[in-house]
Amino acid sequence: MSSPSSPADSAEPAGPASTPTRSRLSLPPFWAQILIGLAAGVLLGWIARNWEVDWLARTLDEIGGRFVQLLRLAVAPLVFFAIAVSITNLRKVSNAARLAGRTLLWFLITSLVAVAIGLAIGLLTNPGSGSALTAADGQAPENSGSWLDFLTGIIPTDVITPFTELKVLQIVFLAAAVGIAALQLGEKAAPLVTFGETALALLQKALWWIIRLAPLGTLGLIGRSINNYGWDLLGDYATFTIDVYVGSLLVLFGVYPLLLRFTAGLNPIQFFRGAWPAIQLAFVSRSSVGTLPVTQRVTERLGVPKEYTSFAVPFGATTKMDGCAAIYPALAAIFVAQIFDISLGVQDYVLIAFVSVIGSAATAGLTGATVMTTLTLSTLGLPLEGVGLLLAIDPILDMIRTAVNVAGQAAVPVIVAARENILDRDAYDNAKSFDINEVDREDSEASRPAKPSGPAVATA
Repeated sequence: MSSPSSPADSAEPAGPASTPTRSRLSLPPFWAQILIGLAAGVLLGWIARNWEVDWLARTLDEIGGRFVQLLRLAVAPLVFFAIAVSITNLRKVSNAARLAGRTLLWFLITSLVAVAIGLAIGLLTNPGSGSALTAADGQAPENSGSWLDFLTGIIPTDVITPFTELKVLQIVFLAAAVGIAALQLGEKAAPLVTFGETALALLQKALWWIIRLAPLGTLGLIGRSINNYGWDLLGDYATFTIDVYVGSLLVLFGVYPLLLRFTAGLNPIQFFRGAWPAIQLAFVSRSSVGTLPVTQRVTERLGVPKEYTSFAVPFGATTKMDGCAAIYPALAAIFVAQIFDISLGVQDYVLIAFVSVIGSAATAGLTGATVMTTLTLSTLGLPLEGVGLLLAIDPILDMIRTAVNVAGQAAVPVIVAARENILDRDAYDNAKSFDINEVDREDSEASRPAKPSGPAVATA
């Protein structure tokens, strides 16, 4: 045994332990960054509008627009690889067909409950009756959704256009076809599956970088909305806006907790503690697909097996829209009908429920719900000019709608996993919220090569 004054010991201070540590800039928690961006956006938007600061208005518009553009840039390849890889991952799950069927069933159940809440609130409050808006204020959109477009638009005419024009349903179709074919080929498709998994990991890493820009994107998006519309706009849409938020909050903090408690025997508080990072990011980004990596992360931390999560969450991000495709179109249809002085009957409300449940995939996880709204209005025979009335207030409403969407995309896999006895209850009971900055740091450290273990060897 060497003594404390041996040469070997005297050489140790020259090793890595003696390297001075670099001071690292400590950022506030991600939620605090979001709040700062939100407050700054409101203030700068108000200044740009009231003092007519053109350069500030253009800057806010550019910041918000570039953030959304970055999210949309990642959507097409992310959806394709996420869906294709999730289908191939089903080979690792026992009872895959049963899990897929149960997932779809619970998507439909929660959508029905959400649309029922939207209809009930709309019938109780009459959101369009007290508004000063008239039919002359509306303008028909250039592109409108119809059942024919929805059904025929799923199959692409070529493999390039869906990606260049961001036709998400067609991308889902192509991804599903590739995933199913890879499952059928088995080992022959192993190189393709490996490539897909690697590409998905790269895309998700890039999307994490975009997500880190969410506080700045929040500043631009909120500032742009305040500058463009101001607070006066809320007067004409006050009841409608309150209805959308109340309905969304009822689903978010009422329906999901009740389902978690009484159908799965889970503590709802634990769910929100674990899922909160995804919910808050969805509120800001207004994109279910953009929030996808975070939603998958929180769902796994809540104890859902990774193999099932990798299927259910991407599937939900393109089809599970309780906010955009259930609550909102129900209230929007009632609002537009009252503005245009059109009476709706029982059969119309049944049609609203049908469209909301069956046509929810038309929203496809992107910001906004214009396609779903036009699909609902055209089915009911309501004037499509009503969409123009709703576009002005849409950014403010889309925030809470997307938060509900993402919460449902995490809640349903948790419920299904619990009912199928594949949920890690210990992981669920100990799930905690996490910071986006912390996760990105963890991923970076995990990707580094491991340091060699064992005692240092002194060299001559």
